[in-house]
Amino acid sequence: MLPVAQLYARDVPDLHAPQGVDLLQVLWCPFDHPIMPRTALFWRDAATVTDVLSTPPEPPAMQFDGYLPEPCLLNPEQVTDYPDHLELSEELRARLGDQNAWRTADADRPDASHLEESFDRTYASGLQELRDSEFASFLPLYYDNELAGAPGWKVGGWPRWGATDPTPRNCPACGHDMDALLTIATFEDNDDSSWLPREESADASAGLARYDPRQPTAVQIASGYDQQLYICPVSPEHPHLELMH
Repeated sequence: MLPVAQLYARDVPDLHAPQGVDLLQVLWCPFDHPIMPRTALFWRDAATVTDVLSTPPEPPAMQFDGYLPEPCLLNPEQVTDYPDHLELSEELRARLGDQNAWRTADADRPDASHLEESFDRTYASGLQELRDSEFASFLPLYYDNELAGAPGWKVGGWPRWGATDPTPRNCPACGHDMDALLTIATFEDNDDSSWLPREESADASAGLARYDPRQPTAVQIASGYDQQLYICPVSPEHPHLELMH
């Protein structure tokens, strides 16, 4: 098993640790089971972790290089994201198509032209009649790209669906709705949106030959997807769920 993430509750406000513990350690087997690595979760009391390895051991074998994370020091940034439009009620989905509501809200933003600029990057048509119809179909896409499902590694939040439609996330032990725990992402940003992590200075990556700001961990899930872990809020003893999207 390889270490993937170590998160302290003191550093990550959205890490809702079970009572009596304050540290989450995530490990995985660097082989597909059957389409992605299988993870194991360990909740611990940080005060009891005293024998710390400075360099985690590398495995004698792994299926892909992208299953060996590059060591990274986390600088958590708290943001708010929203569900994919496919997970909204019919009423809310209908409101996403209200062009006047979007333009009114967009006009109140400091960057009031963001909606129009994003549309122009996506659609090249200059004909007004085509522009009007394309704009209506663009609005749910704009919502998904700019407001729903922040990309990158994150604790909690909402998934970015794409490979599949939204699926139920129910506990296999009790059937309760599960909570998002951790997203293990291939990329930290998305070419189609303005979500960007807050970056340290360029000096922070000095000497790291493999450092890529879009992929600092060097992890790759399949051809560039995310692996999201869910836990049951009823009991930490219930098995967790893994989805690729």
